[in-house]
Amino acid sequence: MTRANAMMQGKAALSKGRIRKASPRKTRKPDRDAIVDEFLPSIRIHAARLKMRIPPHIETDDLVSSGVVGLLDALNRYDDTRGIKFKTYAEFRIRGAMLDYLREMDWFPRSARQHSTRLQQTYTRLENILGRPPEEEEVAESLGTTVDELRKQLATFMGMTVFSLDALQDEDEESGTGWRHVLSEAAMDESREEELTRELKDVLGKAIDLLPERERQLIAFYYQEDLTLREISRIFGLGEPRVCQLHAQAVLRLKGKINRHFR
Repeated sequence: MTRANAMMQGKAALSKGRIRKASPRKTRKPDRDAIVDEFLPSIRIHAARLKMRIPPHIETDDLVSSGVVGLLDALNRYDDTRGIKFKTYAEFRIRGAMLDYLREMDWFPRSARQHSTRLQQTYTRLENILGRPPEEEEVAESLGTTVDELRKQLATFMGMTVFSLDALQDEDEESGTGWRHVLSEAAMDESREEELTRELKDVLGKAIDLLPERERQLIAFYYQEDLTLREISRIFGLGEPRVCQLHAQAVLRLKGKINRHFR
């Protein structure tokens, strides 16, 4: 089934308020209608949280529909003999389906993504040389630009950032050298995929611990406590644009560390 067909299936489920039950079989099948009804409030919450971090032309209903597709995929693939709760597995698939949908939208041009890769590589290279996270002045000097111009570039990058463990974008993916490519190549079965996901979480946690204090706090406020950038700006006593720049800078640092680990 293509993703377009899957999205149509998800939208149909929403419009009807349920999924049509499959014909009875010898083996007992889960009640899809009841499961969709149970998970729909959670799917809407995930969609609303993502909506706050993406361009306004992306419709919330489309995110919800893609989440329903992820839930249906979880129902088809779930294996209760592996000791994983269905709720945990389903939420992973729901978030993944939403993020896959956003990646396919690809609302930023290739040139912008290539520029973000250059920024990331500069942060990574300087950190390797200095043995610590580079300051903005050092990054700007390396790029042959000013701090003000660097901050403008970071503000632009913030618009293309939908950051989570599942959503770390990898502009090297098409060349077959990025971390997402490494994971997909290595994960030949789901047990291996789970092992690599745990490894990725561990690497990400350690990378966050190495961020400058303010960026580490920002990541915690934004992704763990679900504060908005405006709320964080009040806590830090900074303007919201400056907090956006700090967020983008933190994401670039984290991407570099994760890509370096999986290479």
